[in-house]
Amino acid sequence: MPMKRQPDRAAQSASADDIQRILGGLDETKLLDILALRPTVNDLETASLWLAGDTDVFGAGDPLKGIAADVVDILTTDESDERRTRH
Repeated sequence: MPMKRQPDRAAQSASADDIQRILGGLDETKLLDILALRPTVNDLETASLWLAGDTDVFGAGDPLKGIAADVVDILTTDESDERRTRH
């Protein structure tokens, strides 16, 4: 009888605990907005690396795409709003 292969955890939908563990403590609004995207653990890790500025992974100037980009948008919305009100 062949063994069932466990699905790759990185490709499964992330839980609220996964989001908090990978992205750090978030307010409830951002957490719920990110959960609504149904990101995978891989999406969260990609967003985290992007926010850390790890150009070795992405290459300088390469755009972030997909759900990972949406996660970054949610996480940086306050920063963008803050910059606009300062000018």
